[in-house]
Amino acid sequence: MENTNNNHHALNRIPASEHRIDESKICGQARHVVETLLKAGYEAYLVGGCVRDLVLGIEPKDFDVATNAHPEQICEHFSNSRLIGRRFRIVHVYFYRNNIEVSTFRAQTSQTKANSQSSTAGANGRILRDNTFGTIEEDAIRRDFTINALYYDIENSEVLDYCHGYQDLQARKICMIGNAETRYREDPVRMLRALRFHAKLDLAIQNETKGPIKPMGHLLSEIPPARLFDEVIKLFHSGYAVRCFQQLEKFDLLKVLFPITHEALNHDESFSSLIHNALKNTDARIRNGKSVNPAFIFAILLWRPYLQLLEQSNQQGIPHAEGAWSSGRTTVLDQSTVTSIPKRFSVTICEIWKLQNRFLKKRSHKSLRLISHPRFRAAYDFMCLRARSGELDEENCTWWTQIQTVSEQEQRKMVDQNNRKPRKRKNKQSL
Repeated sequence: MENTNNNHHALNRIPASEHRIDESKICGQARHVVETLLKAGYEAYLVGGCVRDLVLGIEPKDFDVATNAHPEQICEHFSNSRLIGRRFRIVHVYFYRNNIEVSTFRAQTSQTKANSQSSTAGANGRILRDNTFGTIEEDAIRRDFTINALYYDIENSEVLDYCHGYQDLQARKICMIGNAETRYREDPVRMLRALRFHAKLDLAIQNETKGPIKPMGHLLSEIPPARLFDEVIKLFHSGYAVRCFQQLEKFDLLKVLFPITHEALNHDESFSSLIHNALKNTDARIRNGKSVNPAFIFAILLWRPYLQLLEQSNQQGIPHAEGAWSSGRTTVLDQSTVTSIPKRFSVTICEIWKLQNRFLKKRSHKSLRLISHPRFRAAYDFMCLRARSGELDEENCTWWTQIQTVSEQEQRKMVDQNNRKPRKRKNKQSL
């Protein structure tokens, strides 16, 4: 391993004989972007999470590129590119069903630069805009964790490490670059990233990096709701949603991200069983390559708060259909003040909730129309999770599972058989 001193950190060049990265796992489109910029005379490297994952032997899902070319210069070399972002100006180079994110090396932001036109920090230390371009070593230092400050030199098959990230990966630990409290103030979302990497990669969080998370968690409330929505989806669609949720509870961040969920959990322990089963199911679907919908996990996390509002609506004598929609909208709006929920998902959430009542009506042939509803599958999965968590009779899930597999004639027989059975008392959590 070669060491080269510079003004900031010593550069460690890790050769292929040591890092043993399987280059067949490098996306061809990312390689094309790097090689195009190199041919144009710029520096260009793979950077961040993709390098981290390659070192760990994991096939990366996304590839990012860092270069000394400025955003406008990058766009000149790719007709299929677009300049995006205000806080960070970056370039997306688009390919079929994929895009490569290309960013310019940035200098470390500090309070002394806060008054410049290209770098702005708020009174609380949070970075509001950061387009101060710099060198690769400055770019490395301004990244969040050492394990994300690795660069891959495709020409020489070397990992470039300015912040001891390679050693930290070997030691399986997550360390903040610089003072953790200062870096969390600059961008509180780094706290969520630390917990996600811990859960996903099974790396220990260094004490100095972990210590400030609980006392500084309240800073997340200052992050725009739209950005927090994206971060929450990353947590719960990481394939390690159960672990991520446990970490949110451990560090008191659940009450910041989902205050009404946190409150409901304090008053209803059985709610945790439903959430755990849903997150476990989501993890299994992702591992098996199945699709997942953000609306579903939000419907689970907000279910009890919704039920509480619906019960109040019923007590006021409001018709069920009207109460279900109004309670659903209110619940979603309450959560949206913290994590925004796009309309396409909020409508699905409310439909999943409203359909739960129809699963209890199995004595009328009209109930069979539910199977053709566009949200049937999501609502059915939701209902089965409720049954698995002890909220409904398992027989209810079994009946709706079976009726999907038989002919229309057999479906009608099943409904008729229900009419000959004595009526059962409604479950406590029935709608």
